[in-house]
Amino acid sequence: MRNDKENVKKLTILGLLTAVMLIFAMTPLGYLNIGPLAITLNVIPLGIAAVALGPVGGAVIGAVFGITSFLQCIGVGGVSAMGAVLFEISPVLAFIQRFVPRVLVGLIIGFIFNAMKKRTNVKLACFVTGFLAAFLNTVLFMSALILLFGKTDYVQELIAGRNIIVFICTFVGINAVFEMIASTLVTGAVGSALYRAKVLK
Repeated sequence: MRNDKENVKKLTILGLLTAVMLIFAMTPLGYLNIGPLAITLNVIPLGIAAVALGPVGGAVIGAVFGITSFLQCIGVGGVSAMGAVLFEISPVLAFIQRFVPRVLVGLIIGFIFNAMKKRTNVKLACFVTGFLAAFLNTVLFMSALILLFGKTDYVQELIAGRNIIVFICTFVGINAVFEMIASTLVTGAVGSALYRAKVLK
């Protein structure tokens, strides 16, 4: 009976976070487009999913994030300038580049949160998970871009002869910093509140 209640609770949380992710992805709430990239707040429900539901929940919400990100390549729920170009080059690679990193982020930070909460306090684990949701999203997204599209004329023009690390740091710039701050603060606060209220054990 207790397990049934826990499963219902987890499914409810998963449903709520999926709804939040879809609202963020399909409205201007989740993205602020600046040039070819966008500041995305979708990493926040991703971080909260990892805190509340662990690796599996993180991966599921990451998959929702990845699918909605790919749909923006074809103008569904918004338009991604970079995504549209990458889709023209290769729809399959564009899907992989948009989808796989987000699933991996959810999975990884779920494992990290579970490990941290056993060794430190839950509050610190929540804030670190929020930071890593944004940080790893940027790192894996950009790594996939370089790996899958690095030799294309489009990406070579963006790189403009710079060192890859320098290119990534300058390209993501203030976008990544804003995402990391927002995700750290909101995920940390929400996750801590859920544990304090004993919604999560």
